[in-house]
Amino acid sequence: MRFALLGNHVDGLELAAAMVASGRHQLLYHAAPADSVFRERLRAGTRQVHDLEEILADPDVEMVLVASGPANRAAHLRRAVQSERHVVCVHPSGDTPDAAYEVGMIQQDTRLALVPLLPAASHPAVRRLGEFLSRDRVGAPVLGEFLLLEIEFWSTGEVLLEAGVAGRRPCLPGWDVLRGLGGEVAEVSLLASGEEIEPGTPLLATGRFERGGVFQISFLPHRPEPRWRLRLVGTTGQVELLFPLGEPGPAFLTGRDAAGELHEEAWDTEAPWPALVEQVEEAVAAAPGRPPSGLSWQDEVRCLELDDAARRSVHRRRTILLEYPESSEEVSFKGTMTLVGCGMLWGIILLVILSRWVPWLGWAVGPLLGLFLLLQLLRWVIPPQETANVAPASGGREPPDGADESGGSRPPLAREKEGLR
Repeated sequence: MRFALLGNHVDGLELAAAMVASGRHQLLYHAAPADSVFRERLRAGTRQVHDLEEILADPDVEMVLVASGPANRAAHLRRAVQSERHVVCVHPSGDTPDAAYEVGMIQQDTRLALVPLLPAASHPAVRRLGEFLSRDRVGAPVLGEFLLLEIEFWSTGEVLLEAGVAGRRPCLPGWDVLRGLGGEVAEVSLLASGEEIEPGTPLLATGRFERGGVFQISFLPHRPEPRWRLRLVGTTGQVELLFPLGEPGPAFLTGRDAAGELHEEAWDTEAPWPALVEQVEEAVAAAPGRPPSGLSWQDEVRCLELDDAARRSVHRRRTILLEYPESSEEVSFKGTMTLVGCGMLWGIILLVILSRWVPWLGWAVGPLLGLFLLLQLLRWVIPPQETANVAPASGGREPPDGADESGGSRPPLAREKEGLR
């Protein structure tokens, strides 16, 4: 597949290098400042341009990798999706979910792949850790019932993403890993020293998963050494994954399962980029309207929603409760019929009142009721589509129309729950 690279975000450069190294993809254009490492790994056979429209005007470009700086990323992402090409975008695509909602709606029309770049959750060691939350061959949970997930982020510099960028609010890392291991988050609370998420300060996030179990994430910047630690605790076992030099350095997994068996595994420094290349290829190859089994745009939307909920939690000193209403064809039909029925009821009342002066209007009540009953037959006449979706959750916005499993999503309905900190 022939693709173009916009920007020089490190994740975008790594993915572009992995795609070229696979031998299955060709980089045609790059719009990034000259860089020695970039030239050595990617420049051969590529053309450097500075005009996005020049890249999008070339019909040979099949995919656009958006790795632009924070100031231009959202605009470049929107334009790339509007050009009706497959798009991969680095995380975070913005500092609020609004642009992600808009891009997701555009993608529903183009029906092409739209994939976020979330490398941490694709690391082999993290995926191995997730297997301990599954069931063994006899159907019993490997660690018993899931109770707790602990995550620690230590960094010698800043932990936050896009910290110190003018005009941008910093984002918290790790939401993709949290959701990949524990599932959807039902509520989240963030503790900070002030009323805003500020660079250079420690943060503590806690919350609860929809399927049960709680989580705790600590963000500690400016530590003497980097470290990333994840610990899963069940009713009959626990397992810990440690990156002593930070991700994606060497990783060590230790723990005991419900049967008392000791697990000790290790990984050398292993980059997640080859696995991400395969996920991008799967998303591109997926049939229109069918979501890939790997990353989808809804993962990016969820991460930005959780960021937004965490900011509101800090500012208002409250626990933010998130709800994910199911959106399906049956639910949509029932909602539409409810609106039609309410409107018809008011219409019948109006006709009955007016029939006092215009008697023939009363005869219209029967046909109206017959029309409403006829509409109910549509559920059996028109075959249902085998698709369903879960709408995201965040607060204070009007949701866009219908979410799509292939990556689009509509904003969540969220409520704030008073809570003692």
